[in-house]
Amino acid sequence: MSTKAAIYLDYNATTPVEPMVLEVMLPYFTHKFGNAASNSHNFGWQATDAVKTAREQLASLVNATSQEIYFTSGSTEGLNLVLKGLAEAYKQKGNHIITCKTEHKAVLDVCAKLEKQGAEITYLSVGANGGINLSELKEAIKPTTIGICLMYANNETGVLHPVTEIGQIAADHNLIYICDATQAVGKVPVDVIRDNIHVLVLSAHKLYGPKGVGAIYVRRKNPRVTLIPQIDGGGHENGLRSGTLNVPGIVGLGMAAEISREPGTDNCELLRNKLEKELLSIGGISINGDTKNRLPNTLNILIEGIKSEKLITRVPQLAMATGSACTSALPQPSHVLLAMGLTEEQAYSSLRLSIGRYTTEEEIQRTVELLKEAIGKLRG
Repeated sequence: MSTKAAIYLDYNATTPVEPMVLEVMLPYFTHKFGNAASNSHNFGWQATDAVKTAREQLASLVNATSQEIYFTSGSTEGLNLVLKGLAEAYKQKGNHIITCKTEHKAVLDVCAKLEKQGAEITYLSVGANGGINLSELKEAIKPTTIGICLMYANNETGVLHPVTEIGQIAADHNLIYICDATQAVGKVPVDVIRDNIHVLVLSAHKLYGPKGVGAIYVRRKNPRVTLIPQIDGGGHENGLRSGTLNVPGIVGLGMAAEISREPGTDNCELLRNKLEKELLSIGGISINGDTKNRLPNTLNILIEGIKSEKLITRVPQLAMATGSACTSALPQPSHVLLAMGLTEEQAYSSLRLSIGRYTTEEEIQRTVELLKEAIGKLRG
């Protein structure tokens, strides 16, 4: 890539589709265009077989069985299904769910709606490093608690929650652990058995698959999780999620999962660390979030005295973000950074850089040069 070309540093928002992923998808738009619910002819059988293969590929990636994988349109739909479906299914046991102030808006907005419908939600706080206190989690559990919903990795800071310990706490108290693993799957090893996860949510476009398709894992035993469907009409996905399956997208998600199982597909951590070291050398820059327990590709920095939006305007060659892509249209400062104790001014002066499989060392060096120049001019 030319040093004058645009440099993409927003992989946490979305990833490009892998060429191999696109290649396996294309036939299902053309000559293999059958509906997976059509069981009386070869076109439908081809689609059904393709969906079955993708289900197996995805199950292998997270150490589930294929019968525990259900396809959705993405993580937002998945989180709506599992949170609302859990609240409805377990309402005889209780109405209390524990989550965290730094969860994605797809969790927080659903929880707010459940509260209006009579649910009780506990929002755990986080420390300055973005991590939760497991003692606070344990203390929040009450007889009416039915589930814990805590993400695997934060989309803005990359901070990793102690999912194995969270899952064990849930299991010890006979609770369901719902994990939004949208940012984690494909970046770090995710194992639903090792991590004690009972329900997991993911989206294809975060792991080099297409947009508009995702999946949920729902455990079938120890414990067997029950969810009430939120979309009715046709009984697709074993009755849990009705709607004609997006066969090309599902095939793409399956191949993306297959590719993600291959070790050594990128060197994100090395490049992220190089970028971090160079930027910190500028001065007046600090890191938001835990520097040890975080995703290998994510860097969230606070640039003292400079509004991040103004900086982004100065370097149009760099594709960066001030927070979550799903809330970038909102004028409010990052709820994640505010929950970590940053002031509004500091939150507005923070920047997320997330790199990926196609990021090069040349691009990292050029990024540093452009940011140093822009920061110097804004401070000067």
